[in-house]
Amino acid sequence: MIEIRKAKSKDDFLEFVTFPFKLYSENKYWVPPITKEELEVIDEKKNPVFKNADASFFLAYKNNKLVGRVAAMVNWIEVKQLKKKKVRFGWFDFIDDIEVSKALLQKVNEFGKKHKLEFIEGPVGFSNLDKAGLLVYGFDEMNTMITQYNHPYYAKHLETLGYEKLAQWVEYEMKIVPFDEAPEKVKRFSKIISDRYNLKLVNFKKTSAIIPYVDEMFELLAETYNKLQTFVPVQPYQIKHYKEKYFKYIHPEFIKCVIDKDNKLIAFAIVMPSFTKALKKANGSYFPFGLLHVLRAQYFNNRASFYLIGVHPEYQNKGVTAMLFNDIQKTFNKRGITVVETNPELEENKAIQQLWKNYENRLHKKRATFTKNIIQ
Repeated sequence: MIEIRKAKSKDDFLEFVTFPFKLYSENKYWVPPITKEELEVIDEKKNPVFKNADASFFLAYKNNKLVGRVAAMVNWIEVKQLKKKKVRFGWFDFIDDIEVSKALLQKVNEFGKKHKLEFIEGPVGFSNLDKAGLLVYGFDEMNTMITQYNHPYYAKHLETLGYEKLAQWVEYEMKIVPFDEAPEKVKRFSKIISDRYNLKLVNFKKTSAIIPYVDEMFELLAETYNKLQTFVPVQPYQIKHYKEKYFKYIHPEFIKCVIDKDNKLIAFAIVMPSFTKALKKANGSYFPFGLLHVLRAQYFNNRASFYLIGVHPEYQNKGVTAMLFNDIQKTFNKRGITVVETNPELEENKAIQQLWKNYENRLHKKRATFTKNIIQ
């Protein structure tokens, strides 16, 4: 018999966050998050997203042994402003037992029904800046800092329980060659676009120099993605939270901006050195040596990951991404980066995927969210 308990105590939430450490203890591809940061994300006193969201966190037990977890969430901005009556589910992990996954998702259904919602979608977080998408291809690849890993059986359970794929993402890995061997097409196009539209690249040497651009970046992010199916407006208090959460990981030379003749930001790219191996070694904690691994990864690394790219609608499909990547190429070469991963891109985002085709690449991961109508 499966017993589902709602997390209430400090110990419950710790169990909720650390369950995957047991589930994936023998898996060499699963990269753990930092436990303290995960606890803060689901803490309504520390994560400002709870100003516009509600959530419940459930634990599944079989014979008094923890065998699964799930979060049920509602983002009220999505429901009230975008008119999407959706209950979200995330932090969805479980043993290979259909009764466990069924019992957990039933709690999500009940949560949605209680809030008068109409359909379920997941796995996602509170907004489109959180981890999203069930891994459906690429199980022999490690996840990045902002993606999640899961066993192959997860998708089979969802399909068995009547869930269908909704949003789908792809991820690419590219080889980085010396600049003089980089695609001439990208170099040439970068120069043409810069001259034609009177655009200028902005590079950074210090993290403090990025701060004046951060709010503009988030505004541009909204303009870039507001037509995509997964978009939910990010509130100012959430932006502040994301700044605090990720700023410590940023290496200023990996941030690139493009401004127009009036010094208005029209495009940006945020790239991070890969923290995959560092987080694997840290195993959920910055102490005693986890922080050292993370700091070392910022400066001694041959891999990097794209985090975010934003382009103003007026300049989309005009080749501005070529300017960004052409300049990032120089930084990659300077820093000894030989491999770069894209983070999840919606399959319909063909414009950015066209750029990757100029480089030696492989599509190495696919993700999807799954949906089902709420049973009334």
